[in-house]
Amino acid sequence: MPLSSKRLRCHGLSFVVTDEVYEPAEDTFLLSENIDVDNGMIVLDIGAGCGILGIIAAETAQLVVAVDINPAAIRCTLENARRNKVHERMLFIQGDLMSSVLPLRQFDRIFFNAPYLPIERGESATWLSRAWDGGVTGSETIDRFIYSVREYLKNDGKIMMMQSTLIDVNRTVEKFSEVGLTAEVVAKLNLPFFETLLLLQVSKNR
Repeated sequence: MPLSSKRLRCHGLSFVVTDEVYEPAEDTFLLSENIDVDNGMIVLDIGAGCGILGIIAAETAQLVVAVDINPAAIRCTLENARRNKVHERMLFIQGDLMSSVLPLRQFDRIFFNAPYLPIERGESATWLSRAWDGGVTGSETIDRFIYSVREYLKNDGKIMMMQSTLIDVNRTVEKFSEVGLTAEVVAKLNLPFFETLLLLQVSKNR
């Protein structure tokens, strides 16, 4: 890894994060504290970043598929998976949300630390900025995820997705409902300047 990488520990595991990859923050750690993976599960980690969520899951899961649109993030996730000796239980895919995942594959758990910041996208957009850039409304990537994810979730599976009160959580819940999924807020973390991080748990309607 390059000299510009940072090192951190999470859940007793060791990670490096290069300057080309989203540095884990409060949203990553809140989701990591709520990972619920049993032996034999198949897990999908969308927007893997440096791989923290997928690698924690891979300690227990049968298989974790890590996807990120940023090629540097996939390289970083692979390096961290090797560092923590779980790479043989993981697949690493550079791709945009669900478009690179075989539709015949269904998952017990799907993690998505979604980009939710409302930002005017311009010529300065980079691979790194895609980690937080939710477009003008903040919901553009989340909406694309919602409308494509249902067929990838097992009937008894769960999606765990981060967002922020910078965008309307009720709208997100309604969008999930439109595609036959039920979403509820299961964890919160208050941040400075009147922002709260929200962890949504999503399942198929019974």
